[in-house]
Amino acid sequence: MGERKKVHPYIPNSVPEVQEEMLRAIGVEDVEELYALVPEELRYSGSLNLPEPCPDEVSLDRHMQEILKKNTSTREVLSFLGGGCWAHYVPAICDVINQRSEFLTAYAGEPYEDHGRFQALFEYASMIAELVEMDVVSVPTYDGSQAAATALRMASRITERDVVLIPRNLNPDRRSIIRNYCHPDIHVVEVKFDLETGALDLGDLGKKLSRKVAAVYFENPSYLGTLETRGAEISRLAHSVGALSVVGVDPISLGILAPPPRYGADVVCGELQPLGVHMYFGGGRGGFVATPDEERFVAEYPLRLFGIAPTVDGAWGFGDVAWERTSFAQRENAKEFVGTMAALWGITAGVYLALLGPHGIQELGELIMYRAAYAAKRLGELPGIRCPRFAAPHFKEFVVDFSKTGHTVDEIFAELKEKKILGGINLSRSFPELGESALVCVTEVHTKEDIDRLVGALKDVLGGA
Repeated sequence: MGERKKVHPYIPNSVPEVQEEMLRAIGVEDVEELYALVPEELRYSGSLNLPEPCPDEVSLDRHMQEILKKNTSTREVLSFLGGGCWAHYVPAICDVINQRSEFLTAYAGEPYEDHGRFQALFEYASMIAELVEMDVVSVPTYDGSQAAATALRMASRITERDVVLIPRNLNPDRRSIIRNYCHPDIHVVEVKFDLETGALDLGDLGKKLSRKVAAVYFENPSYLGTLETRGAEISRLAHSVGALSVVGVDPISLGILAPPPRYGADVVCGELQPLGVHMYFGGGRGGFVATPDEERFVAEYPLRLFGIAPTVDGAWGFGDVAWERTSFAQRENAKEFVGTMAALWGITAGVYLALLGPHGIQELGELIMYRAAYAAKRLGELPGIRCPRFAAPHFKEFVVDFSKTGHTVDEIFAELKEKKILGGINLSRSFPELGESALVCVTEVHTKEDIDRLVGALKDVLGGA
């Protein structure tokens, strides 16, 4: 036998006698035989430079608490960060339900116990479908960026074309993920945006449209917070060359904004995090894809879909729809691989939407718009600041231009941080054409006092020039 390992309380089957019994059962004398297929040059034979183990759980807990003290959460500072992971109020019932054992994720959306999960996901999909006015909604993807990339790959297969158009005013991370996900089969081309309105440049869009384009992707609201008021025209232009219109949405905005199908969207996708999911240090993410209930769309979903059907005893059952189209069934012949999914956040989003209802989500959307508009107005009154940067309606986020203040965004945000305020996202590197600008997010959790505190702090920072 090889070197006997220490028994570890958190590693299953680490007792040497148990390991020996398992090896005998499979007819192996030494665990090293299991690694024989791995070339010797790829196997590390030394000892890992690991610290001494904690002798007990009290010591381990103390060690972890010391590490966690290095973090600063948004409970300790006033945060105006957004850009894909936003501060929204999470009703306690969302956490109560998603921590139940029949829902809590073990791996890949599969809990250890499974009582009612299929129905819960069906209800989630039904409520998202009603919100976006589509028929079919996927089980949550890893995040909204994967949902957008998946929607574009679906469009490519549906149209049998290999070019997609995306807006320049896209979250840089999402832009990178889309390019990576589409490579090497699909060519991703950027479309310019208007520097005065933030809207998609329809002249540039027209130049880049052709019979090779599978889809035109745009977001409403955009990453920079502006609302795309010409969605119908964009969809019409896409359809004129046989391309699909794919729209990314912030679902929490749809209590007050028209759902994308009303302005011609063929596929809708988005991020679920605003719907009852905590920020979790940028974690808690989930995306969705929604389409009409037509075979040409449904057949191209790589993701699991849940439906309802009558059972032999006259009741109703919930389960997978068209399982044969997924990589679980087709394996190496699949059109697209399905990996880890964020099913737990779909159930959470369903709880959130059921709690708010149609009137609640409308009131929430109105409240967010009012508070964001108040913040933009107050910030725009400060000398040297142009806010909002774009002459357009906004939802939840807006761009603040500091170019004429004599300060860089980095300098301003560093001083705000000293005052325990996170001022937003610095756009000067990812969007240099906007100068020294930042993206500021205001939601229902920001009070008038919070906004006034930001304005007062900025006034102090700029006054100290």
